[in-house]
Amino acid sequence: MKLGTYILKRIFLMLVVMLGVATIVFFITRVIPADPVGAILGGNAPIERVDEMRHQLGLDKPITLQFIDYIKGIVHADFGISLKSNRPVLKDIINYFPATIELAIASMIFAVVVGVVLGVYSAIYRNKPIDHFSRIFSILGVSMPVFWLGLLLLLLFYYHLDLLPGGGRNSLFIFSPRITGLLLLDSIIAGDWIAFWDGLSHIILPAFVLGYASAASIARIMRASMLDILRQDFIRTAKSKGLSKRVVIYRHALKNALIPVVTIIGLSFGSLLSGAVLTETIFSWPGLGRYIVNALLVLDYPAVTGGTLFIAFVYSLANLVVDISYAALDPRMRV
Repeated sequence: MKLGTYILKRIFLMLVVMLGVATIVFFITRVIPADPVGAILGGNAPIERVDEMRHQLGLDKPITLQFIDYIKGIVHADFGISLKSNRPVLKDIINYFPATIELAIASMIFAVVVGVVLGVYSAIYRNKPIDHFSRIFSILGVSMPVFWLGLLLLLLFYYHLDLLPGGGRNSLFIFSPRITGLLLLDSIIAGDWIAFWDGLSHIILPAFVLGYASAASIARIMRASMLDILRQDFIRTAKSKGLSKRVVIYRHALKNALIPVVTIIGLSFGSLLSGAVLTETIFSWPGLGRYIVNALLVLDYPAVTGGTLFIAFVYSLANLVVDISYAALDPRMRV
């Protein structure tokens, strides 16, 4: 199969997945035993005002017509008006998403650096203390709940040791000009190093909590891949030529062992974006995940569906990029 045909096929499958997600999200929000109009107006609102609001929101239409209008809006990138902020949901997403991206990037940097280093050294020094530490690190990472780890670190580093801030993206009276929406980058561009170091101290704990599971997965895959490569014939040949251990490992083995890890990194980045909901809620991080949670608490259906669909789209896009990259590198993947 040609690369162009493969790309078109993957894009079509991504659109099918997005349609499925949109359908599930729509009907889930409609079967929740609660009335968004009542949440907005209160329980003592006049019946005339309730009927008027239901008509404005289109909730008086049959469910099929509501679904058709909903799909039409998505096609035109119109997620509706937020019932809480009274602004277009897309504008809210654009406003909150940079904070989530920044947190995901910081988490991914932590996960890749720690995961690759631990995986490589645990393979080189198999059954040594560093290998045992890597195994324990990985087991805890894939089994420890995010909310429990976040609360534990807050209790330790914020409440008891008072070393790091407890939540938020920056301190109360420290501001940084909004250029890209990424606080750390904007602080560097503006040359505001006070805001930069303040923002960096705020992102350490949530980035660690969010990236820990990905770091554990990368370490496990890296270790297994490195062990497999170290058994290959070309590694024995390199050793027999008298090459130093450092050259054999870092020039020959590591480059080949990173191939399967690249896939995990791509998929992990998408999962970090979708998994930021709990982390942002625990650390009061003003990102898209917290926006969705707050919208859900007040039954803001347009915000919930729009935010969920946007995260699903980013996750699917990350998968698409990984698939296309693999297909470009290895034609056998196009079957």
